[in-house]
Amino acid sequence: MDEAAELPPAPPEAREVFGDRLPEAVRYAEVLADAGVRRGLIGPREVPRLWERHLLNCAVLSEAVPDGVSVCDVGSGAGLPGIPLALVRPDLQITLLEPLLRRTTFLQEVVELLGLDHVTVVRGRAEEMLGKVQPVHVVTARAVAPLDRLAGWGVPLLRPYGEMLALKGDTAEEELKGARAALSKLGVVRTSILQVGQGVVDPPSTVVRVEVGESPGGVRFAAKRAKAAGRSRRRR
Repeated sequence: MDEAAELPPAPPEAREVFGDRLPEAVRYAEVLADAGVRRGLIGPREVPRLWERHLLNCAVLSEAVPDGVSVCDVGSGAGLPGIPLALVRPDLQITLLEPLLRRTTFLQEVVELLGLDHVTVVRGRAEEMLGKVQPVHVVTARAVAPLDRLAGWGVPLLRPYGEMLALKGDTAEEELKGARAALSKLGVVRTSILQVGQGVVDPPSTVVRVEVGESPGGVRFAAKRAKAAGRSRRRR
């Protein structure tokens, strides 16, 4: 690996965030910097900023996730934010959902390497998962798609009164404004923008929180949900 792509040591903030799971976080960073680059999951230019821009930026999302809930990380890719979240929150049941085989293979290898017994890797597209995966309390996503499209994939996977947490950058407010009509049709009842990781990452991570009422996905998905539930009952 050339000097420009050298992984820097873990910064002091990493111990604060990952605690006794820091060795596993370091191992994950090493895998991303090596196999992750070789297999095209992250660009070589990201290696010097893996800690600040990727691992810590994702791990601080845990501030917004309730205790002991089920989480689905949509479009998990190289495992961001799902794996950093899993390292700091062993109380969560996390599904890493990813459509591409080479990525799910990588994710499964990482989950086994780090001993993340509370994490499951599922290969599939979010929009095809209704009735195939259990509805979750929280959907997470990072850099997957614009908010209106992302909500169309993620919101139907939620349980009633669940929430989607999308890591976004400077465009968060603009995306939220542009997505309001689409979100309303999906049964979203409340939205907000949060800043997490104050004093840990600079700037703090921006999260769009989208909360649903009793009908995640709205009217459009009610029939699909009922049909999927019927199929599930027949299989039992």
